[in-house]
Amino acid sequence: MAGVAAPASGGFTTRFAPSPTGPLHLGHAYSALLAHDMARAAGGRFLVRMEDTDTERSKYAWEAQILDDLAWLGLTWDGPVHRQSDHIAEYTARLEPLVARGLLYPCACSRSDIRAALAAPQEGSIHPFYPGTCRHRPIESRQPGDALRINLAAALAQLPPGIGFAETGAAHAGQHILNPAEAISRIGDVVLSRKGEEIVAYFLASALDDADHGVTHVIRGEDLFDFTPVQVILQHLLGLPTPTYHHHRLIRDDQGKRLAKRDDARALAKYRAEGATPQDIRALVGL
Repeated sequence: MAGVAAPASGGFTTRFAPSPTGPLHLGHAYSALLAHDMARAAGGRFLVRMEDTDTERSKYAWEAQILDDLAWLGLTWDGPVHRQSDHIAEYTARLEPLVARGLLYPCACSRSDIRAALAAPQEGSIHPFYPGTCRHRPIESRQPGDALRINLAAALAQLPPGIGFAETGAAHAGQHILNPAEAISRIGDVVLSRKGEEIVAYFLASALDDADHGVTHVIRGEDLFDFTPVQVILQHLLGLPTPTYHHHRLIRDDQGKRLAKRDDARALAKYRAEGATPQDIRALVGL
């Protein structure tokens, strides 16, 4: 398959994990190039996975274009592309230890809110704080369409003090120790999966994949920094390693707004059609 490299032997492993719901833009290009360059400089591995658990919006045509754009940029990846949609049942099954420990409860609150909470987060948004409406419900009362939420206060009570993560990105460099009270007030009882539609949250699938694939360094945009504690908590609850995080600067438009997939004017396909080279793209994103 074009773009797939022979496995590397180094210990450094990172990934680029787009959602195939639209074209890659300059911000995606920067993230992918940076992660690839850091992995290759360290003699390590660069993986590609499709975060396509939103099966309504994810399209194979977008995936094909994404992979073509990455190969055009000159990137190679190690091993086959991992598609999360092929593993939803496995992710869900791995919540059973948390169910057994009494840390999850069913939630029948607004489906639109739940679907939004299952998606990858956007810049400047912490998922709407959940007031605990369904926290009293036993797991046995779960019905089709219900979500599973984590009782964050109960989960943190089962973890040792002082858990955290190392950050190497310039804006947040250092060691970050989780503050339980702050996590409870800012994060709340996030949704991890939804029954009936059989979809799982970005937080859960990403944490499990990073561990399963031996990811040692997570390189992604700084808009996701505030959500890192959710994944660190899940890692500790599920006995998974915590990688080093590197949250990089964002590529923004002329008004300073973060690029989104609706920004077709900055889609790589448009630059390619106008005759840009991969070197031009590197220059545009400051590499």
